[in-house]
Amino acid sequence: MLMMSRRRTASLRPTPETASYPLPGTARELFDALPQLPGLRTEIIDGRLIVSPVGTPEHARIAMRLYGALLPLIEERDLDGFSGNVDVCVDGPREPVEPDFVLAPADCPRRGERELLSSGLLMVAEIVSPGSVGDDRDRKPGLYALGQVPVVVIIDPVATPAIVTVLSDPKDDVYLTSTRVAIGATVHLPDPVGFTLDTSIFAEALDRPDGPPLTVRP
Repeated sequence: MLMMSRRRTASLRPTPETASYPLPGTARELFDALPQLPGLRTEIIDGRLIVSPVGTPEHARIAMRLYGALLPLIEERDLDGFSGNVDVCVDGPREPVEPDFVLAPADCPRRGERELLSSGLLMVAEIVSPGSVGDDRDRKPGLYALGQVPVVVIIDPVATPAIVTVLSDPKDDVYLTSTRVAIGATVHLPDPVGFTLDTSIFAEALDRPDGPPLTVRP
């Protein structure tokens, strides 16, 4: 039986109001011209406009475990926590990215209505996927450093063993401090976060009968 999706596709056709507009000349202009694309992530990384599907249930489960772990801190300090549903504008190149998790003050400055400015954030997190290893591990951290995001957490279930890396002290396009632990250990998230994270929550999220096997160092 052929199953048809009920999701209404976004129309990229020009409307009478926009038909006379000039065509986008840059990736940023094309991003700004796109309508919202439900179920898809749209980012610009190193000048490349990337449209990708949302993550797997395991991917989303890890993001929600991180949100749950940080919830006491979020409530105590009246912060905002976003799990993969907010755009960030990288100060400097003005490239939009969509981290898997964002921790921000409630009054974080914005670019327009849609994007939080990277320099106003407290932390972002990326969950490495098999199809985006190079971007998640290498390219996006450089963008975050350029945009002065104080703390970056990279949760990497693709690595063997699975690891969590915490980056801090951004300077130019690199982070001067890097701490790496196997999933299952604790790791400190430095100021301005100031929180000790028990990464065993990610092992619990992945060690499910319906999920992929996870190798964790004793």
